[in-house]
Amino acid sequence: MTSAQVDKHHDDGNGAVQAATTDDGEGYQRGLGARQIQMIAIGGAIGTGLFLGAGKGISKAGPSLILAYAIAGFVIFLIMRALGELLLYRPVSGSFSDYAREFIGPFAGFVTGWTYWLFWVVTGITEVTAAAAYMTYWWDIPQWLSALIFTVVLYGANLISVKLFGELEFWFSMVKVTAIIGMILICAGILTLGFSDAGDTASVSHLWSHGGFFPNGIGETLMTLQMVMFAFLAVELVGVTAGESKDPKTVLPKAINTVPWRIAVFYVGALIMILSVVPWTHFQPGVSPFVAAFEKMGLAAGAGIVNFVVLTAALSSCNSGMYSTGRMLRDLALNSQGPKLFTRLTSSGTPLVGTTFSAALMMVGVWINYQWPGKAFDYVVSFATISGMWAWIVILICQIRYRAKADRGELPRSEFRAPGAPYTSWFALAFIAMVIVMMGIDKDARISLYCAPLWGLILGVAYWVLKRRNPEAAAFRKR
Repeated sequence: MTSAQVDKHHDDGNGAVQAATTDDGEGYQRGLGARQIQMIAIGGAIGTGLFLGAGKGISKAGPSLILAYAIAGFVIFLIMRALGELLLYRPVSGSFSDYAREFIGPFAGFVTGWTYWLFWVVTGITEVTAAAAYMTYWWDIPQWLSALIFTVVLYGANLISVKLFGELEFWFSMVKVTAIIGMILICAGILTLGFSDAGDTASVSHLWSHGGFFPNGIGETLMTLQMVMFAFLAVELVGVTAGESKDPKTVLPKAINTVPWRIAVFYVGALIMILSVVPWTHFQPGVSPFVAAFEKMGLAAGAGIVNFVVLTAALSSCNSGMYSTGRMLRDLALNSQGPKLFTRLTSSGTPLVGTTFSAALMMVGVWINYQWPGKAFDYVVSFATISGMWAWIVILICQIRYRAKADRGELPRSEFRAPGAPYTSWFALAFIAMVIVMMGIDKDARISLYCAPLWGLILGVAYWVLKRRNPEAAAFRKR
């Protein structure tokens, strides 16, 4: 597709504008610069899975959780390089959905688009509700009021311009990055200088002196891989920004190539430092390892700091959900796989109707969570994990098929080829398959797999009805 943005629009009489027809069919403004794309990529790899979820992983696997993050991080890098090859071949904002449509088939594009949309709606519901709960740490205000304010503010920011979305995500990510780097430096200081309450006992030997590096056996370490992979969900969001990057051919490869050091520093490095200062036996499920480490160090302000960081992580996720859902709905609509009204853009190039529809569902979800915070809602939330992994599977399959066509000369070669592909992509697919098997074994994660067939059946029936009413839904139009 061409990288030129659409300059001409026409008013539909309701304040929204319709993008003029162009060769690329997108109409977005390329308002995301290198600084913002880099931080979006960094922030996508850091979330509540690390700040809160790592406590459960440490209690299960001990220090070997570090190895689990390193291995999973390597697989994530393979997935991102596969995505990068596709993005440089054809950078579109529909991303995985559009590639699925081209390399697997229209039905695959339909399933991928609607599944990724639902993933972010559900994630947005849970994260904005979590953010509201975090606010009660400082102020005794109704949770629904905080949720309402957060949703409205993020919705408004996403409608103003993609640049404002990028700025919000930049600063959200900056808070998370600063917190982790600060923790690493504090731990390094304790290990070398011996200050704080933990100074007398801190030692790198904690990584192997309390039952060994695999205190509960390799099997328990393998079982944590599902939690580890969940922590990386949303790292692929950088692919959705492709259609709005100022210079995608330069910016996107740089952002993707930083994945290894981001994981090495923010996950592996942070856990090595924390588990060297505080033995793994001091951590418990449901308690942030950062909070536990601060308490061991005797730093009273630690809990408040971590609460603020987790708040920004939740808002960052909700902000990303607002951004991606509107783009996914518009991509589906442009391919006759969703209502045509989702194609409308504002004068600033943002998908008005799609973002509004998604934000409204997020608000309904907050209300449901407030009224009935029981098992039914938990089942819906659990679906987010398997639906997020579906995007990774689609990316890998599309890259394998694209590479085969490019090698045969049927398509132009990407300027950013994935090293070792297609073998590395097959390896990543096998790894994801193993993680899904682990989910089936774990009774706490098994519910995710129950939800997937039901959602697949719903999409199958919807696609059959759509195809009968509109044959264009089964046609792929390269943009």
